[in-house]
Amino acid sequence: MDEVQVTTRLQHHQLTNAQVWSADGQSLVYDLRPAQHLFTSESVEKIDVETGQITEIYRASQGAHVGVITAHPQVNERFVCIHGPELPDADWHYDVHHRRGVILSAGEVETIDACDITPPFTAGALRGGSHVHMFSYEGDRISFTYNDHVMRQRSLEEDQRNVAIALPHQPVSILNKTYREHDGSHFCVVVSETTLTPQPGSDQISRAFEEGWIGHQGYITLSGARQRWALAFIGETVSLEGHKVPEIFVVDLPEDLSDYKIAGDSPIEGTEQCLPAPPASIKQRRITFSEGVGVALQPRHWLRSSPDGSMIAFLMADPGGVIQLWVISPNGGSPQQLTKGVQDVQSAFTWHPLGKGITFVYNNQIVVYDLASDALVPLTTKTSAAPCSEAVVWSPKGNKIAFMRDIEGFRQIYTVTTTESYWC
Repeated sequence: MDEVQVTTRLQHHQLTNAQVWSADGQSLVYDLRPAQHLFTSESVEKIDVETGQITEIYRASQGAHVGVITAHPQVNERFVCIHGPELPDADWHYDVHHRRGVILSAGEVETIDACDITPPFTAGALRGGSHVHMFSYEGDRISFTYNDHVMRQRSLEEDQRNVAIALPHQPVSILNKTYREHDGSHFCVVVSETTLTPQPGSDQISRAFEEGWIGHQGYITLSGARQRWALAFIGETVSLEGHKVPEIFVVDLPEDLSDYKIAGDSPIEGTEQCLPAPPASIKQRRITFSEGVGVALQPRHWLRSSPDGSMIAFLMADPGGVIQLWVISPNGGSPQQLTKGVQDVQSAFTWHPLGKGITFVYNNQIVVYDLASDALVPLTTKTSAAPCSEAVVWSPKGNKIAFMRDIEGFRQIYTVTTTESYWC
């Protein structure tokens, strides 16, 4: 199968790690940062993969930057991305704790997460920066990672990365706004719980990150009931020897939207001394116990669930130190090693829309791990330089996979077609 170069302009084109295809599978969305590590894109675009037609979705103004765009899984022309502050200055500029999420739809720009950085803080608002926004399968809820401005003002260590969600049932207005505070269209809450100094050998974590929604409709619990809403994320534990060990955690989320307003031991909006806390009904639980191996942090990847919610895929080293693809049930249990290659898995990954396989970079090729045959299927020819590691994304119809290559100093977008009827 031949790969097709989709973008050709002499500039950088950056795909996010998932949800980069329009709902109809016709277009790909991306930002135009000048380099992979520079978050200074001024616009986000889409390109029709058949015609090559490029459309600017949104252009920031007043010195703001935008990027890390994802597409609504069910609705064309609806997107979400990071938006940096307008009129940035030395005290408030694009950074992990100074950015927001925005929904882009029909020419309108809607800020998702309200920001309230002066006490008394507001329930449903956050206090800093959101990042890598992912729609749930229906698209009505959005997950993201979060950093806190208020705690960072106390010390860098106290701004611990967490996982948060945005719920559409109630816009949030900030009373007596000060400069840099703003309203939001969604009620936002942190759903992970971090500890500044985790107890060695415990399930406490210092940060939470790289989350993913579990299943299109949640997952089936050990009791046979359906847990409709849940997220998996990586949490950084501390071993008895004092080493940081990334493990997988799950949070089951309530269906009743009113439950998100009920605080537990700490306020959901946070205080001047502590981060925003999860609602009372949300408790994180650890599902991997890797005995010090830990989930791989390189290549960087995000936990991704099978469509039916029965398996959470992740990367971890095997006993020989080779990075392999693994899966585990959201109920916990023993992880299952899928790949058994002699070389590392080289990239983030995504699932086939019907759960038939997982695609990623291996041996400098785009490959598919076929669950039915327990085999790796190469889709592209091996090259001296591997495809880029950040994004290998299956289309909604299962007929194409999008990825990136660095060509003559610029990151370009490619697709490869999965023509066999099995995948389509």
